[in-house]
Amino acid sequence: MRSTAGALFYVLLCASSQIVSAQVSDPHEAQPERPTVATHAGTVAPGWVEIESGGELDSYSDHSHGSGFPFTMKLGLSSNVQFSVFAAAVRPPTSSAIHPGDLSLGVKWRLFNDLPVIGKFALLPSIKLPTGSTALSAGTGTVDETLLLISSHDLGPVALDINFGYTRRSGNGTEAPRNPTLWTISFGGPAVGVLGWVAELYGLPGTLGPAGQAPTVAALFGPTFTLDSWLVLDTGVIVPLAGPQARAFYFGGVWNISRVW
Repeated sequence: MRSTAGALFYVLLCASSQIVSAQVSDPHEAQPERPTVATHAGTVAPGWVEIESGGELDSYSDHSHGSGFPFTMKLGLSSNVQFSVFAAAVRPPTSSAIHPGDLSLGVKWRLFNDLPVIGKFALLPSIKLPTGSTALSAGTGTVDETLLLISSHDLGPVALDINFGYTRRSGNGTEAPRNPTLWTISFGGPAVGVLGWVAELYGLPGTLGPAGQAPTVAALFGPTFTLDSWLVLDTGVIVPLAGPQARAFYFGGVWNISRVW
């Protein structure tokens, strides 16, 4: 059964490579997944490396403060497959120092470019490793297996991305909920010259267990700056609408570096 499943996966991968063509004419063009929580169905061109990084400054309802500094490295494997490494440094509200957080690995696989209703469609399975310290509140201490469903649409000059994610965590639920979910609706487009914009509504449905939390809904919005086709900067704010979401200010950028093969 394992060999049959592996053969079927290989056939599907080859077939989807035939169905899906490269989505950008310029392989050096950046494919920003930040600053929104959502990601899009696009992938970095084969053989090219892209870096995303930034910072987020959080202010909680109890007047405490924290920060996070996410980092993502993306490598195009084929015209419709991208490998990603996700890392972060965090300063929890309980600490005055910055600590390394958890590390995640994922593969985005774009299956279709233009389906009715769901448009461009991709899957992003990923696994998070417990590299961050639970004692320092820099990690959950769990192995997380996540599947993200991605639907992207072009509404004239405006991009629409819809995501739904499910995570299964190890552990007993005391450090983090075992079965969290996520939904996002994100918009973005050009404004004037190098100036663009993004806006997003996202939510974390309520969870059960010792570490369970009430449902969270928040909005994110801000400008983007396309300094060149391969370099895009961003900044903006996150505003809580319901649940224990912090108010936040974010900044960062995306740099399509070069081809490595």
